Parts: sequence; C-alpha cells; structure tokens
Amino acid sequence: MSAEIVNLRQFRKKQARSEKEKEAEQNRINFGRTKAEKNLTKALNDKAAKSHEAGRMDTPKADE
Repeated sequence: MSAEIVNLRQFRKKQARSEKEKEAEQNRINFGRTKAEKNLTKALNDKAAKSHEAGRMDTPKADE
C-alpha cells in the first residue's frame, strides 16, 4: 500500500487559494451588480409591494 506523498505547505496554500476563490465568487454575486440593476430590482419590489397592498381588504373594527 503506497500512499501519494503530499507536501503539506503546498497543500495548505492550494486550499487557501481555493477558499479565497470561493469567497471572491460569493462577493461577485452579492456586490457585483450595476446601479441600474439595483434600481430595477428596487422598482420591481416596490411595484410588487404596492400591488400586494392594493389587494388588501379593510376589515371592520370590533369596537365600532
């Protein structure tokens, strides 16, 4: 049984690079949007909220 010989220093560096790349990818997803894209998303969310509120029925209060 012969196991593959691994240089731990190189392995740790490779693993650290991999972790940094994963974090960078996540940051690209979270923060890599243009101002126009952010404004569009905000406008769509506002429109959806207004549409949702427009469909709300007012319930009579029990005190009256």
